[in-house]
Amino acid sequence: MPLQNRVTPTGEIIATPHRGLFVGNRGIIHDPATKTLLRKRWSCPAWLICVLEFRGRRRKVMGGRSWTELFFLDEATAFAAGHRPCFFCRRDDANRFRAAWEEGNGVADVLAPEMDAVLHHERLASGKELHPLPKKLEKLPDGTMVQEGDDSFLIAGGTAFKWSPAGYTRAERALSGAKLLTPPSTVRAFAEGFRPVLHPSAGS
Repeated sequence: MPLQNRVTPTGEIIATPHRGLFVGNRGIIHDPATKTLLRKRWSCPAWLICVLEFRGRRRKVMGGRSWTELFFLDEATAFAAGHRPCFFCRRDDANRFRAAWEEGNGVADVLAPEMDAVLHHERLASGKELHPLPKKLEKLPDGTMVQEGDDSFLIAGGTAFKWSPAGYTRAERALSGAKLLTPPSTVRAFAEGFRPVLHPSAGS
């Protein structure tokens, strides 16, 4: 029985047997005795995207009172949910993201907690609304995700791909009522050249 630890683009946490390319956390949100989630879905505003392997360290998933291991299909999924790269295990990526985030959002010398505060106000999972599209769907930067009804879609190369826990499939219909799911501040970082890692199925 898979644990409830896979994050969807909307920020929900579900149980699925499918594996992901990244792990991350939102603080401690599980009971290690039962390996089940608590009622809360975050315990801090720093929602991170981490690598699956770091310096040979091994963790027992939901095995202790440390941070709760959450998994993402790919980095685009994690960004859509409102996470950002970790400055500990992904320092180079985190610094590249911060530089693009500063350029896109017109700020300088931003600290991680300042980015977290902005993202927390833009995340669908923290009770906010979907955002209007900043430009036409096909003009959105690669890695952006949008929502139409109950479905999430990745935009890559001007094409929409429907998200599922197993991967992406090309959208079979036009998205006439889609709204922006990825936090706007993150989309502006994408527009400045930061490219999230996409699941291989996005190229199919």
